Amino acid sequence: MNFNSCVFPFLLLASLFGGPTSAADKAEPVKAPTVASLEPIPPKKDNDLRLFYTDGKILTGSAALGKMNTDAKLTLWLAGNQFFAMEDVLRAFQKTNPEVGNIGLITLPPGIILKAVNAGGWTYEGKDYRMQPDVYASVQLGHLKTLKSKGRMDQFMVYTHNALNLIVPKGNPKHIKGIADLGRDDLKIMLPNPLTEGIMTFYAKKVLINHKLWDKLSGGKECKSCDPTPNVHFTSVHHREIPDGLKAGTVDVGIVWATETKNALEEGHAVEAIPLPEEDSLINEVSYAIGVLTDSKHKDAANRYLSFLKTDEGQNAYDKFGFIKASKADLSLRAIP
Repeated sequence: MNFNSCVFPFLLLASLFGGPTSAADKAEPVKAPTVASLEPIPPKKDNDLRLFYTDGKILTGSAALGKMNTDAKLTLWLAGNQFFAMEDVLRAFQKTNPEVGNIGLITLPPGIILKAVNAGGWTYEGKDYRMQPDVYASVQLGHLKTLKSKGRMDQFMVYTHNALNLIVPKGNPKHIKGIADLGRDDLKIMLPNPLTEGIMTFYAKKVLINHKLWDKLSGGKECKSCDPTPNVHFTSVHHREIPDGLKAGTVDVGIVWATETKNALEEGHAVEAIPLPEEDSLINEVSYAIGVLTDSKHKDAANRYLSFLKTDEGQNAYDKFGFIKASKADLSLRAIP
């Protein structure tokens, strides 16, 4: 009798009567690897999703997302408050670098963008778009440090600056003078959300803490599209929602970038800025950091874009919209610390 004919009856009995089993038999079933969920883009953000063709055509929304992987020869994912400047900036870049071609652009809060980089792309209007940027920019170097820790970015430069101010209805009917007034209970206040908006996460929250107002205004909550306290509302996605609230009469005051107020005025909003002193505007601290991803598919075009930002054309394109020009030292490419 051969070996197999001897063993088979034993195995059959073991299977029928619960005989000895191996460690492998007791192991949990192997699970299929999970696929990371893509980062959702909030509804109605078509203006933040654009594809600039060299012939002047611009696709927006899902149409732009659907073509970025095939048609864009450079893809930029940038902190969202630059959205109103980017057509001028990119057209100036295309004019001086015609060989680069079409450019894909996504302008959303940098915290949301960082999640999408890590997740491998976006979902929008029920569709998935697996993609990665060539260039990422944030209002804080910390986001770029996160990419460095994952081996995704190794160098950066600072290419522009901004400042905080208060925005109020034209005529300032509530007679607001500065940050300290945000402690008044008679005001309806809208603030950038502290979860994804870099303006709050890295800057405005610091100012409010310095004035001992953060706990009062936030009620100890960090949320978005919410009312943490009776007279405060945190934005859903962008602090550009604040001028809309002023226009609707549901908001008395908000904290925004100085560039946001300038843009609101140019769009015809009946608003005005309350300038803040250095210690509250953080004019000497607010810096926009940018870098090329190490796995960029279009590294030459990405490096050309950073070189363009160092030129007078690049700096003037941002300056036109109220951004503060970077210094020569800022514009030097260096290792992420």
